Amino acid sequence: MQKVVAFNASPRKDGNTSLMIKEVFKVLNQNGIETELVQIGNKPVHGCTACSECREIQDGKCHIKNDLLNRCIKKMVEADGIILGSPVYFADVTTEMKALIDVAGYVTRGNGNLLARKVGAGLVVQRRAGDLHALATMNNFFLINQMIVPGSSYWNIGLGKNPGDVLNDTEGMGIMQKLGENMAWLLKKLQ
Repeated sequence: MQKVVAFNASPRKDGNTSLMIKEVFKVLNQNGIETELVQIGNKPVHGCTACSECREIQDGKCHIKNDLLNRCIKKMVEADGIILGSPVYFADVTTEMKALIDVAGYVTRGNGNLLARKVGAGLVVQRRAGDLHALATMNNFFLINQMIVPGSSYWNIGLGKNPGDVLNDTEGMGIMQKLGENMAWLLKKLQ
């Protein structure tokens, strides 16, 4: 069975970002694809220091006591598809998402391009602006890792400030459903 793992970088575990990820999951599950949601927002993570030990030791791990991120990297490598979800913080992703992107990217690229040809999709929640920059940050991670990025009916963006607001964003939730359909279709073609 194919599997998609998603990483929620919002400090609100059950907030708008999580709700959008779960909307994509509904469609993936309906298509027989297993899903897992990993909470990284508001968790202790450390950004990459470019120490290069991961590239010297070649064990697919970060060596600066990044236990959570090492578990995330392992889940990425084992999955067929990856979803990155973040609210917009000062026109970009949260610090936890940036740490995941930097560490996972450095480790996996330096250990034989471990994410190549996996399916990757980013999604963001914004209150008012900064969404495209945050989405581009995540898409750049996918592209430099030789991953395949499915599109949707619009950019993968939801509108919301207070918890649950995205549920009232009919267009945004529809975008998540279409993203799930396109991701499931692509995963099946690649199988």
